[in-house]
Amino acid sequence: MSNPYRIDEDITLTGFTGRAHRPGDDRYDELRRALNPAVDARPALVAEAYGMADVRSALLAARAHGVPFAVQATGHGTHAGAEGGVLVRTTPMASVLVDPVRRIARVGPGARWGHVIAAAAPFGLAPLSGSAPDVGVTGYTLGGGLGWLARRHGFAADSVLRAEVLLADGRHVTASPDSHPELFWALRGGGGGFGVVTSLEFRLHPVSQVYSGFAYFPIEVAGELLEAYRTWVDTAPDDLSTAVVLRRMPDEGPLAGRHVAQLKVVHAGDEAEGRRLLAPLLRAAGPALLDETRTTTYADTAMGGTPIRHMSMLEEVPGEVVDVLVAAAEQAQTVEVRHWGGAMSRPGPDAGPVSHRRTRLSVIVDTPVPGLAEALRPYDNGGTFLNFLADTGRTAAAWSEADHARLREVKRAYDPDGFFRVGHVVER
Repeated sequence: MSNPYRIDEDITLTGFTGRAHRPGDDRYDELRRALNPAVDARPALVAEAYGMADVRSALLAARAHGVPFAVQATGHGTHAGAEGGVLVRTTPMASVLVDPVRRIARVGPGARWGHVIAAAAPFGLAPLSGSAPDVGVTGYTLGGGLGWLARRHGFAADSVLRAEVLLADGRHVTASPDSHPELFWALRGGGGGFGVVTSLEFRLHPVSQVYSGFAYFPIEVAGELLEAYRTWVDTAPDDLSTAVVLRRMPDEGPLAGRHVAQLKVVHAGDEAEGRRLLAPLLRAAGPALLDETRTTTYADTAMGGTPIRHMSMLEEVPGEVVDVLVAAAEQAQTVEVRHWGGAMSRPGPDAGPVSHRRTRLSVIVDTPVPGLAEALRPYDNGGTFLNFLADTGRTAAAWSEADHARLREVKRAYDPDGFFRVGHVVER
């Protein structure tokens, strides 16, 4: 099929110092791919940017040719591709600067959480990072950012202090409480459809050690564990973040091939207190098959995530839902129930439009399970979370009606012709 957006191979990217890759080039296929295998777009040009001027050059080229434009660092948040357009890879722009006195990090658009964690750890500081160190900082944060310290310190977006942004017309502006405040508000949970963030500054938090890890139990006690969990969360302090996961273990390892109920724990406090708080859950589940919880540095805490094929946001987990989830675990590889709340549900007066802050629990399933969505619908609050949403047709569901209306005003002000239109973007 001919490419409707074909870019002449002799196009000049004015001021571009990076590397441009076109179909047929050695690294083109490697660089165009997203983490989601369902996204198989073939851009006309993949531009590896080494600095802001390179990003602007690629943006202006896309404008001149009237083709789609998209930005990708790691591909974790790519749910739609720039088919026939220009894809900018910001991976080389991975700078991380930490100011330990002010407890602030400033990062480039290609930085990953592992880079920030390593730079902050020597000072006893931690970012509000996600479940895996290879996730990109910028896309994660613009989508809200739900990490394992979020119950204590809020969403990653809540810690943002400043952003440098390349707008659709090529202007480069600073978004902060005092400069372009409406854009600053929108970026903190509204996604990347307002401009290209070329630098992000955010708070770090004084967390050096945590009690964290996993405890595994026979799948036969999944119902009892979830029954205890659904009421236990009401008493959990903000320092404690947990999830109950029903999963099939990999074919290698100490529990190879076993179907288990797993308790995930991150306690920003000491181990004795953490175990005391978890005691009701441990009693309900009985003896563990394997207990891998321990005191460790935050930098060495790797919680892992669950690929999302279904997500429900719930206020409660009644007994009927427990039965549905235990049944779903027979067909899915992983079913995860995670506790939200804490500082996430108590935003400051100037907080951005992060998705549905009042949600108490989420259910994430990594495998399509027939009838699951229908069974959970009566208990679902109808919302979703931008970082966890693959369906770009449901983007608006990530925000309240009031926030969505305000986001549309910001979109019209900063991207009046809808140049940023790939992925999760707000309609004008």
